[in-house]
Amino acid sequence: MAEGIRDIARRVIEIEAESVRELLDRIDENFERAVELILKTTGKVVVTGMGKSGIICQKIASTFASTGTSAIFLHPAEGAHGDLGVLMKNDIVIAVSNSGETEEIIMMLPLIKRLGIRLIAMTGRPQSTLGRYADVVINTSVKEEACPLGLAPTASTTATLAMGDALAVALLKRRGFREEDFAVLHPAGSLGRKLMKVKELMHTGPAIPRVTPTTEMKDAILEMTAKRLGITGVFEAGRLVGVITDGDLRRALERGGDVLKKKVAEVMTRNPKVIPEDAIAESALRLMEQYQITALFVESPEGKTVGVVHLHDLIKAGVL
Repeated sequence: MAEGIRDIARRVIEIEAESVRELLDRIDENFERAVELILKTTGKVVVTGMGKSGIICQKIASTFASTGTSAIFLHPAEGAHGDLGVLMKNDIVIAVSNSGETEEIIMMLPLIKRLGIRLIAMTGRPQSTLGRYADVVINTSVKEEACPLGLAPTASTTATLAMGDALAVALLKRRGFREEDFAVLHPAGSLGRKLMKVKELMHTGPAIPRVTPTTEMKDAILEMTAKRLGITGVFEAGRLVGVITDGDLRRALERGGDVLKKKVAEVMTRNPKVIPEDAIAESALRLMEQYQITALFVESPEGKTVGVVHLHDLIKAGVL
């Protein structure tokens, strides 16, 4: 009986998953040396590989670049026709070849050495020509390809991609790369919207609802209605000391008495949650979700209240 489609697919996933698991034992001193070499370089990381490996290299270079490590992809065939000019003495090269004998890469090696450029090899054959030339070798060998013919790169490219991600994340952590840094490099799309700064979305100036602790509640309600944010800040000597929200109003009504004649200080919530103006918008969303609130006052680095951001602002901007 012929092997079923599901069985074929499961076997592919099993082989590739096992190939990635086997990499755990390759996270050794060579991996650490590669990370340290990249951290020390004052130039860029040039990632190069042919064919399917080249496609993996493009992804590795892209991941490096988006996580704080300056990197480009160099097609080795194009390199032999003039593009080797992108290499500078303070760069570092990561060359990817499962066999370690890819002709187009081997042709580049003498120039790399002549320029004094450090070379990291990611190969399935550490004793290959590429491996012998390299300053550091990261072993990405696999027991078998998922392709039953053993011809199409499958498990080997998956393993190389995973090792590239491991390098990128290790570098990210060592550099102290933050969400704010990531936001600078990702201004577009849904990711860019989530990483917008709070100060790009907040209401400022006259749009900030303001009352004082001695303001009567009827006037506080008018301020909330006029500013249409469902909240007002309570300020004393220019400092935010509390807030009144729709929820505070409901709770005051439940307690009874003439709420309209009460002073704001009798109703307000003290020590309100605030967020820095340079925080990313998604941080504001997480804070609102954590405390089940719909608005946050925004502070400058000096602790001055400079705005207010509402859940509706985040929704409108596509953060949620």
